[in-house]
Amino acid sequence: MRIRLIRHATLAIEYSGHTLIVDPMLDEGGTRPAIENSPNPRNNPLVALPMPAPEVLTGVEAVLVTHTHSDHWDATAGKLIPKHLPLFGQVEDEAKFHGRGFTAVQSIRDAATWNGIEITRTGGQHGTGEIGKAMAPVSGFVLRAKGEPTLYIAGDTIWCSEVEQALSRFRPKVMVLNAGAARFLEGDPITMTADDVIKVCQAAPDAQVIAVHMEAINHCLLTRADLAFQLEAARVVQQVAIPGDGDWVERKR
Repeated sequence: MRIRLIRHATLAIEYSGHTLIVDPMLDEGGTRPAIENSPNPRNNPLVALPMPAPEVLTGVEAVLVTHTHSDHWDATAGKLIPKHLPLFGQVEDEAKFHGRGFTAVQSIRDAATWNGIEITRTGGQHGTGEIGKAMAPVSGFVLRAKGEPTLYIAGDTIWCSEVEQALSRFRPKVMVLNAGAARFLEGDPITMTADDVIKVCQAAPDAQVIAVHMEAINHCLLTRADLAFQLEAARVVQQVAIPGDGDWVERKR
């Protein structure tokens, strides 16, 4: 298994002999306005893709979308991704995908299987209080296949009971966490803070963690350097990969 961070939460995953793209955000840098009611008001995405968008899609056989906020599924992705590719996502987004002309949409309420890969939906909390309710629904997904480590893609969530339950149920060997501590001008962070990442590491000390979702959208305030500093202080930094855009991460043996 190999995972490549494209940018933000967009991943290319080589798993069980197949290639999937997760949460494709393919807009050119600076082409969307800043997130409303958020700090650091700069146009999004803050950085360009590390390669041209068509190259990102080279070899992709299926698409997995945790939810359709614009930093996980944008207009460029909807335009460039071939409409016949299998597209997996949460039930709540099915009509949107059909409306964009995709012909092989498979909504996952509980689990689905594709080419020997079992994809199971997990829950999460995209923030707290009224903001968290307004940001829902979101999903995470667990991938399992013969001969591969169990992979948990947590999606846009903070540390919460749903994440804790996923760790207990699936015992993933590798997990991708959306960090960045994204927030609005009011309320608590809506994605994982450094403390949240540390809690995951402590709950699953034998798992390899890959932290993404940083430095590409204006309201994600936690940087890679800040996260690494706090992980070092908590003595879990060796457990966590913090890839740059375009970097590959392979499972540690």
